[in-house]
Amino acid sequence: MFKRRNYTWNDGKSLSLCDRTLIMGILNGTPDSFSDGGKFNTPEAAAAHVTQMIEDGADIIDLGVESTRPGCTPLTADEEIERLAQLIDPVLHASTVPVSIDTYHAKTADYALSKGAHILNDIWGLHYDPDMAAIAAKYKVPVIIMHNSNDTNYGDIIEDM
Repeated sequence: MFKRRNYTWNDGKSLSLCDRTLIMGILNGTPDSFSDGGKFNTPEAAAAHVTQMIEDGADIIDLGVESTRPGCTPLTADEEIERLAQLIDPVLHASTVPVSIDTYHAKTADYALSKGAHILNDIWGLHYDPDMAAIAAKYKVPVIIMHNSNDTNYGDIIEDM
């Protein structure tokens, strides 16, 4: 059983874990996402989509700017920040719920958290960038730790994790 956790940030946004299943609205600020590439990578479109996802019940908005579709070219932290720079302020302003930053680059996480993002979502589970855990600690933010692997042929996925 998980211990009940309540988070409240300085901007008044809050989140309660373990009361119920939470809904995360995904905002792909990418030109090449396989699901909605290019639809929400302008400030206006991103803010409007955030508002709609919250009206539809999202408890968290997850902002990512790198596609993780199969065969995509990974971005550098500087490329992520360049894409993120036009979206982060409009997204934070439009959102009435906490915003997570979806990145595995500590430099990108530092940028987004310094702008006011509330949660860190790392698809590599803090294993890709050795500075990522320190960035999470610096801002004292909750972390969503995902599992990922270069080899997707698992004999036993639980053992791999």
